Amino acid sequence: MSSSDVITWDMMLKKMPGIMRSLPRIIRGLKISNISNPNQPCGLALTFEQAAQRNPRGSAILYESTRFTYDEVNQWANRYAHYLSSRGIRKGDTVAIFIENRPELLVSVLAVAKLGAVGAMLNVQQTGKVLIHSFNLVNPKAAIVGEEVAASLNEVRADLNVAADQVYWLADRDTTKDPGQAPEGYTNLSTESANSPTRNHEASQRIYLNDPALYIYTSGTTGLPKAGVFKHGRWMKAYGGFGIVAMNLGPTDVMYCTLPLYHATGLCVCWGSAIAGASGFAIRRKFSASNFWKDVRKFNATAIGYVGELCRYLLDQPARSDDADNPCVKMIGNGLRPNVWMPFKQRFHIQEIFELYAASDGNIGFTNFFNFDNTVGISPIPWALVEYDKEREEPVRGTDGFMKKVAKGGQGLLVAEISDKSPLDGYTDPEKTKKVILRDVFKKGDAWFNTGDMLRDIGFGHVQFVDRLGDTYRWRGENVSTTEMENIISGHPQISEAVSYGVEIPNTNGRAGMAAITPTVPVEALDFTDLYQFFKEQMPAYAIPLFLRIKSQMETTGTFKYQKAHLKEQSYDIAKTQGEPVYALLPGSDQYVPVNDEMVNDINEGRYRY
Repeated sequence: MSSSDVITWDMMLKKMPGIMRSLPRIIRGLKISNISNPNQPCGLALTFEQAAQRNPRGSAILYESTRFTYDEVNQWANRYAHYLSSRGIRKGDTVAIFIENRPELLVSVLAVAKLGAVGAMLNVQQTGKVLIHSFNLVNPKAAIVGEEVAASLNEVRADLNVAADQVYWLADRDTTKDPGQAPEGYTNLSTESANSPTRNHEASQRIYLNDPALYIYTSGTTGLPKAGVFKHGRWMKAYGGFGIVAMNLGPTDVMYCTLPLYHATGLCVCWGSAIAGASGFAIRRKFSASNFWKDVRKFNATAIGYVGELCRYLLDQPARSDDADNPCVKMIGNGLRPNVWMPFKQRFHIQEIFELYAASDGNIGFTNFFNFDNTVGISPIPWALVEYDKEREEPVRGTDGFMKKVAKGGQGLLVAEISDKSPLDGYTDPEKTKKVILRDVFKKGDAWFNTGDMLRDIGFGHVQFVDRLGDTYRWRGENVSTTEMENIISGHPQISEAVSYGVEIPNTNGRAGMAAITPTVPVEALDFTDLYQFFKEQMPAYAIPLFLRIKSQMETTGTFKYQKAHLKEQSYDIAKTQGEPVYALLPGSDQYVPVNDEMVNDINEGRYRY
């Protein structure tokens, strides 16, 4: 940690005038964030309806060449909601939503929320067994499917637990102008809802903080994705904390977001911030580095949503004389590394970076609303950093049985207190929720959420993100479960054993996938082409291992755990792998090739664009 990353009294004093001016807004945002009355209506639907009242003719959603006002989006969602209600969808029912980033996705989420039903945000990259698992895990009463991903659903339709007449289809176009014709086995939601009422559904006034709003899927140490419960009370925390306290957008502002809207950062943080300001929300189907700033200018976006990888890709683009000539003044997101932070801020002339830390399945969030550099900010939730033993993969406990907090300036495992004021919504499966709860942490009977993340204390309640721990790593903005990867890799007939882990590539964000494998055949007989095709069919693209290390035998600890710490440290560097060959899947390639010293150097020097 450099001295420039430490928050000092002088730095805090310089911020005080701005803090004092913002105090009324901060107090209002915190009050909204911390609704405690279980009978007070709140949530996604109510906040959107309030925004529509404040700014009915203002831009709500901007996409490609289309613009929808708050009034138009609200009425559109009301038609969906009234129709789904007529089809028996009620408060507490689950509706699976499987659509790529486009207006129909947001309208579907809003319509489901208006009924008090729960939107299960299926990852559009999922296929096959993983899609079946994610879908059936939440036992949906209905599903809304975009034409663009219908082929993936069709492949597994027979294995999905949903009534045939409750699967709704949305054409891959502007359905307000052309609803298209649904294929056999689907109900066209646009056509069938066309004559439904446009008034707000009365159910939106009967939604409270403890009612589930969304299921956000996450990969964890148990293998297949888990469904994290995102309640309307947490929507209010994102809306008030990130939207009002931090971003402070207004009706003339536009938030531009290319992040996947099945994740909480895009859907809850970015969209929630736009709704909080009755601001425009500009979206793109998929991130494009070459078109990013063109879109920002086209939509006149004053704010952007990001993850660290996105910023690095933009920074890697050839410099242009007009890089700083853009309307964006603030940004919100997570994972921005120190070596990208200042160059990005200076090159694109960004005034405020609201880096955050939050987990869709957790109970804590940090926000950098004081606008310091290289920090995820502060949190109103009680938290602590505790010592962690990476070899044993568990927190350190003292002779008294309690955990030990790290010293100021140190790094440790982040834990967050679970209480009435900071409840843990957890997962749909109570047993999985139990696994992330630490008991008797600092005193008998207490309970703390185990984030699985290492953070560093930099003073005045501010922290920096350091790394993920355990059996999950993050790559391309997605969590990858090592257990799930090991199960899939070991399923190939030429592999008897596999150990999956994430390794760091210099100047990239997250950890790239790597697997140590023990083949059932000699190395020269290992079919790497078939191996890649197998991975491609069984895994999302972001989870395919970029490096393979060939081992004759796996090393284990005395308790028969794989010695991943050594594997992670040795990484893909063949000078450290004790003569064991390593193969790499280079960017843009579909073939694993042997790694040599020159390739290791080229990877480390950034000559390959990961």
